Amino acid sequence: MRRLTLIAVFTLSGCIGIPEGIESVDNFELEPYLGTWYEIARLDHSFERGLSNVTANYSLREDGGVSVLNRGYHSEEGEWDEAEGKAYFIGDPSVGRLKVSFFGPFYGAYNIFELGNNYEYSMVAGPDRSYLWILAREPRLPRLMLDELVSKAEAVGFDTSKLIVVEHDTAP
Repeated sequence: MRRLTLIAVFTLSGCIGIPEGIESVDNFELEPYLGTWYEIARLDHSFERGLSNVTANYSLREDGGVSVLNRGYHSEEGEWDEAEGKAYFIGDPSVGRLKVSFFGPFYGAYNIFELGNNYEYSMVAGPDRSYLWILAREPRLPRLMLDELVSKAEAVGFDTSKLIVVEHDTAP
């Protein structure tokens, strides 16, 4: 089983909740959020362990949902891992709060709680503070911007000392 596909197992035990004290962004627009995002930093989970060059690509589904394609390179195995999923808004589509499924009818939380004015970066939480992703439209963020986002994540209770900065290089 591919490593990124295992994300489904972890979302099975999770839920579509949002961590206490964290608010999803308002005035969210799906169209500018679609496309490719680079994973800049994340909290560690076995389904992404050892992966570099991680991206997420979001596109519109015919049913109004969002197609999700997560991709990362596992250098020890010398291969790419991919997981395809789907996402749907939880409630109002002008709020950055979705449920994501990579496996059957089981969904996990995708809570956008920080978003650049031009959708150039995003911070996403899962159902609790053990899930955090910092995403950007480019493979790297300026150091000051990354430091600011990490500070914001720490301020709302994430253990940022455990963040893994994702390498983006010239994997095959």
